[in-house]
Amino acid sequence: MELYSERKYIIGAVIIITALVFLAKLFSLQIMDPSYKLSASSNALRHVTQYPSRGLIYDRNMELIVSNKPSYDIMVTPNQLSDFDTTEFCNILDISREYLEKKLAEAKDYSRFRSSAFLKQVSAETYAVLQEKLYKFPGFYVQPRTLRNYHRDIAAHVLGYVGEIDERSLNNDNEYSMGDYIGVTGIERSYEKELKGEKGVNVLMVDVHGQTKGPYQEGRYDVSPTVGSDLVTTIDANLQEYGEKLMENKTGSIVAIEPATGEILSMVSTPTYDPSLLVGRERSANYRKLDTDTLNPLFNRAIMANYPPGSAFKIMNGLVGLHENIVSPDNQLYCPGSYTVGSLTIRCRHHKSPVNIVEAIQYSCNTYFSDLYRKILDHPQYGSVTNGFNVWRDHVTSFGLGDRLNSDFPNEQRGDVPETSYFDRFYGENRWRSLQVVSLGVGQGELSATPLQMANMTAAIANRGYYYTPHIVKEIKNGDSISEDFTSKNHTTIDSTWFEYIIEGMEGVVNGPEGGTGRMAEMQSITICGKTGTVQNPHGENHSVFVAFAPKEDPRIAITVYVENAGYGATWAAPIASLMIEKYMTGEVNRHWLENHILNADFINQ
Repeated sequence: MELYSERKYIIGAVIIITALVFLAKLFSLQIMDPSYKLSASSNALRHVTQYPSRGLIYDRNMELIVSNKPSYDIMVTPNQLSDFDTTEFCNILDISREYLEKKLAEAKDYSRFRSSAFLKQVSAETYAVLQEKLYKFPGFYVQPRTLRNYHRDIAAHVLGYVGEIDERSLNNDNEYSMGDYIGVTGIERSYEKELKGEKGVNVLMVDVHGQTKGPYQEGRYDVSPTVGSDLVTTIDANLQEYGEKLMENKTGSIVAIEPATGEILSMVSTPTYDPSLLVGRERSANYRKLDTDTLNPLFNRAIMANYPPGSAFKIMNGLVGLHENIVSPDNQLYCPGSYTVGSLTIRCRHHKSPVNIVEAIQYSCNTYFSDLYRKILDHPQYGSVTNGFNVWRDHVTSFGLGDRLNSDFPNEQRGDVPETSYFDRFYGENRWRSLQVVSLGVGQGELSATPLQMANMTAAIANRGYYYTPHIVKEIKNGDSISEDFTSKNHTTIDSTWFEYIIEGMEGVVNGPEGGTGRMAEMQSITICGKTGTVQNPHGENHSVFVAFAPKEDPRIAITVYVENAGYGATWAAPIASLMIEKYMTGEVNRHWLENHILNADFINQ
């Protein structure tokens, strides 16, 4: 009995202690902790999201090119609605009665007790009028936002645009809520994490009519938003504007890179559009117009268009031939005006003959480079055409061709340097020969590259054998440093010894005493090294191409120009590149005759 009595007291004590613990916890939660009072009072409180301002965007010279401007979303909470003057309300917001009825029905279907957007992106002027009379419209309140403000009508493809988050993105990232804005393209997308900032919240007391009575508990539960980080881009705004001016009424692209850093100085894609068109309440309508435009102005040709490199690629094949000792700088080849083997004929322009590799670049000799390419693939040291092709391909891809460069641009395309498996499928394994792929020797056939890749290849040549991954952001203010991937050298597989011969040939293209193919790019004060290309186009007139860098020693700019359906590279792409170089290096253009020649050219409305 004594044992039973002791157990009874022990069990009773445990029960009493447990009860006291629960009572103490309930007292703490219900009486001492006001957060639960806040939750219980949610029907009398309004949580207003405080959206942060996105980070500002500057050019490389700290000129502000993108800022923010105020905007306001009109929100509605259906259970707080009561009779109001619908005519006055519609007049203030410039909406129809049908729109009002439709949006109220949608809001009630969504939730009678939770707020939702009634009208988005109302201007500051409209908000000012509404704010004075908002007390007349119970159930409605204003949600402050910001929209992008562009200080120049330039660089739409570079900057990108901001739009309302879609369901797919919403499911992939729990930091966002329906109605939030997110970067969709360009820098806005690539650097969304840095630009977006962090949302805050204001907890407000409201009366039975939905009118704000003030902050709850003097703002104790408010959280201030954190402004997004500012970005300093690598773009030179003046050069970008000039490039877009030169490319008016033309389809194509300009990409300019600083070889010493990989920083993109200019990225032009035309036709283009005014970036402010994709801001505000007219954004959706404007987007539909741009998206259905047959000129495809939303398409960023600089990173997404794949073109054959054409004769500009001959400098690449020259480097491989020299490095692999297939040809020496002094070897000469006679050019009869075409490269002919059996039924195959690749025509060549008239020029002096015979030529060595420097002169072959200067005159863009198809015969020389067709012959050289076949010698690379067929050389006995490799044992087979397949092995020779793989040696050639490894050198080419070391310049960033045939794959994404992994720049800080979304949607960058790969280009194509075909693998042997492609020809195995087409001709049969080990059943194809160098003659069947000889068009690769002059930059045609299955080869393709984006303008960004071609500019990067040119920068690697300017640097005599290495490049920095091209990038568009120079500095993140009050944030992380740019990726180390953009500050590390990428070395090519070509020995630096051989670049001087190729560069000598590129100098001759522009400045050769006996006339190179790019004489229209010549400048008296700056030595430009370049290579023309005329890219065969089965759908119309050939594309005009030019790659170049300047000056010859200590290069400051490497550039690629593509003008679609414009014909010879020497006629259009070369002078455009030359004018861009002059603009960047001197700050102004004095060759007005050449400038006017380009500005007056129209390949769209002809």
